[in-house]
Amino acid sequence: MLSISVPAFVSGVVSGQPMHIPDGYLGPWFAMAMWVVSLVILGLSISRFGRRLSQRMVPLVALFAAFSFVIMMFNVPLIGGTTGHAVGATIAAIVLGPEGATIAVAIALLVQALFFGDGGILAYGANVFLMAIVMPWAAWVVYRAIAGNASATSGRRLVAGAVAGWAGLSLAAGLAGVFFGMQPLLFHTADGTPLYAPFPLGVAVPAMLIPHMLVASVIEGLVTAGILAFVQRTNSGLLHAKDASTPQGAVNLRPLWIGLAALVVLSPIGLLAGGSAWGEWAADEIEGIVGYVPQGLASTQGWTAPLPDYGMSGLAPAFGYILSAGLGILLVVGIVWGIGKITARRTAQGKS
Repeated sequence: MLSISVPAFVSGVVSGQPMHIPDGYLGPWFAMAMWVVSLVILGLSISRFGRRLSQRMVPLVALFAAFSFVIMMFNVPLIGGTTGHAVGATIAAIVLGPEGATIAVAIALLVQALFFGDGGILAYGANVFLMAIVMPWAAWVVYRAIAGNASATSGRRLVAGAVAGWAGLSLAAGLAGVFFGMQPLLFHTADGTPLYAPFPLGVAVPAMLIPHMLVASVIEGLVTAGILAFVQRTNSGLLHAKDASTPQGAVNLRPLWIGLAALVVLSPIGLLAGGSAWGEWAADEIEGIVGYVPQGLASTQGWTAPLPDYGMSGLAPAFGYILSAGLGILLVVGIVWGIGKITARRTAQGKS
């Protein structure tokens, strides 16, 4: 049976993690069920967003997918010596609408998992559900409830964006804790020893929720409000971009792409935050915390990414991080462009 010492419990509660669940922490049928749920919702989002994606929204989706990819590279220290990061899903939901944000963040997560080993392949469905579905939709509901009918340049929208960012990431983090905590209940040996994530709900939920509420979710809210304030001053038409009646020329994305390029150059700042993320330990670290390595976790072979941890062989970590950020943006933009082309073709066939 799982035995957790008081120091390990305290460390778990006060230290959080980015919600990139790695392979080996979720039971197989649970992970597959999350794949099915997430793919269905993602498919519906693409279908509902299709016309705008094919005709006018491809550059915007590409921009916010790229922003989500890059902002998640900016790890920040959390209480307890671990790290967390913003996701960028809230500002994407505000500009694109929740369906567009779902598409954008899901693409960013796909590139992270496939090419950089950030998040598992089997766990991709769960990661999409948490960060690309729950988070932007929850943030959107909170934002609309607070913003109401306020004008696009109202300060009320800044407050709404900040609170929505905090609430969306906090909810997703708490649900991630529920996912972790469910595993010992669902997958265990005859004597009750967990096979995958070993921490019960009473440990996993506060370990995920508390540090995000105190740090990472606050950063998500501040990032959202900061970008929203910039857009209000320089390009308020962007806040109506999801409205199909908005003229194409009303949106100027150049300043935002320039800002994204600046983030790429600054991305090595994310390397300064050290420490293992809660729930992403290696097998030997797990053994040191709970006294054993869960059988299922030990037997799960994770995806060997071409550029794990955003590093490149033979280059200094900072340069590798910058090049990985640039490569990630190119991959994200390419995928968005491909989806746009396919959607445009289907739309044209539907009209013929």
